[in-house]
Amino acid sequence: MSEPYRRSEIRLGDPAYPGCLLDLSDPPKVLYVAGDPANLRPGLAVIGARRATLYGLGCASRFAGWAAAAGATIISGAAIGCDQAAHRAARAVPAPTVAVLGCGADVDYPNNAVSLLAELRENCTVVSELPWGSHPARWAFVRRNRIIAALSAAVLVVEAGLPSGTFSTADHALAIGRDVLAIPGSINAPECRGPNRLIQAGATIITDATDLADALEAAGLLVDRSTPEAVNHKAHLSEIERAVRSDPMRPDDLARALTQDVVKVLRILGELELTNRVIRLRDGRYGVPQPTARRQ
Repeated sequence: MSEPYRRSEIRLGDPAYPGCLLDLSDPPKVLYVAGDPANLRPGLAVIGARRATLYGLGCASRFAGWAAAAGATIISGAAIGCDQAAHRAARAVPAPTVAVLGCGADVDYPNNAVSLLAELRENCTVVSELPWGSHPARWAFVRRNRIIAALSAAVLVVEAGLPSGTFSTADHALAIGRDVLAIPGSINAPECRGPNRLIQAGATIITDATDLADALEAAGLLVDRSTPEAVNHKAHLSEIERAVRSDPMRPDDLARALTQDVVKVLRILGELELTNRVIRLRDGRYGVPQPTARRQ
């Protein structure tokens, strides 16, 4: 039985080998690619804590969604937390996203990423330097971080404690001349110490869509800035629809989860409701319409 997705093996020296990986002192000798190899081009890496807070998840989703809507390929590692939030935000646009794994590109890891990885293999890209079928290993995840850094034009650190594995990706990025961006957080939150420290050390601070667009342009990525408000609004629409798809919520709970103003959330819910992308349930929560079964 054939796989439901395309498989490729791209060797160092092949014309299709991504030139950005040649900036590494030890570029992968072979890339095992599940999905479309054309997505292996400079983009925005969005990385953060596995044990992410609602703030971290909201920021990863919001900024990855905006960058994807503006034309940037989103790169991450499919890990629990901020990584998966970034991939899902890109797919909600929908836009290309690349998952770099520390196991075979055909292996489902972590366990909660099975459906996400299946979608990325079919519609986007999953890549690894490990042969097909390779089991996950701690050393491999440390090694894969350099690939995430090299595939990116800029790396956005959303949330990370100290110490943190997220910093190895930022270190690789700095070593090969990639821009490092960081989202600030509370000085009282352990999960925000990493980005705050990076900002203190000179990383570009990102607080809104304009900051991110400026940073992406400075990194050499062409983004759609003709109507930034419209692009940002599109990302918010996708973010809110995706949130209530997985877990119906009341507007105030949704606003807290996404760290947004409740009035703005209500306005967007109203817009989504008019187009039947969300519905208001009897208990006051919002969800998505359930597909009706076809009559035989």
